[in-house]
Amino acid sequence: MKIDLNDKIALVTGASRGIGKQVAKDLASYGATVIANYPHPKDSAEQTVEEITKAGGKAAMIEFDVSNYDAVQESVGSVIDEYGTIDILINNAGITKDGLFLRMKEEDWDKVFAVNLKGVFNCTKAVIRTMSKQKSGRIVNIASVVGEMGNAGQLNYSSTKAGVIGFTKSAAKEFGSRGITVNAISPGFIQTDITQDIPDEYKEKYMEAIPLGRFGDTTDISNVISFLVSENASYITGEIVRVNGGMYM
Repeated sequence: MKIDLNDKIALVTGASRGIGKQVAKDLASYGATVIANYPHPKDSAEQTVEEITKAGGKAAMIEFDVSNYDAVQESVGSVIDEYGTIDILINNAGITKDGLFLRMKEEDWDKVFAVNLKGVFNCTKAVIRTMSKQKSGRIVNIASVVGEMGNAGQLNYSSTKAGVIGFTKSAAKEFGSRGITVNAISPGFIQTDITQDIPDEYKEKYMEAIPLGRFGDTTDISNVISFLVSENASYITGEIVRVNGGMYM
């Protein structure tokens, strides 16, 4: 099965590290011109772009905070002005501010919602008119296994990811008639910068719940995303694809 993304313009939010970085590199390897979004730090985003270009791919980076509506509209608008369109949107940017609910601060709740859920709204809003006019587009949102099964100490994070799932299904119904597919990936425990700081005892507990007996890699996620944004997945929309090693079925 061949994946051909030549002449496609792909915007990947949170592309300076982790899943976003891997997705940006893989989409570029299939021919897409990748616009790598980052809020900070700049040097990490520069490294992503450098790795892509050294491998023969095409990429540029753009700085904006996905939670800032006006900044997103302006920045994404500038990308569309320069490249003529955006064919692919990967809503990957996300943060965690974990803590038991009784100790959770309002600001920690609000910030996680602003980035993880409002960010999906903001970025989708910024590309949807262009995709509608060209009657084609691929949107993939990054949800989470905890958005489906819940997790103590992550009420804010799990609530946003459950919201992303609802957003994905509703958007798929609204935009399908315009040739736009909207899907979500629901990752399990993926080895990234965020998860590497989890205490070993918790990692052991998670491992026991994974039938495949290993933690996921960022390529496990990017492989599925590359498929979903290709023509091979043109009849798939509104799906929540679980990539979790069997952690939740």
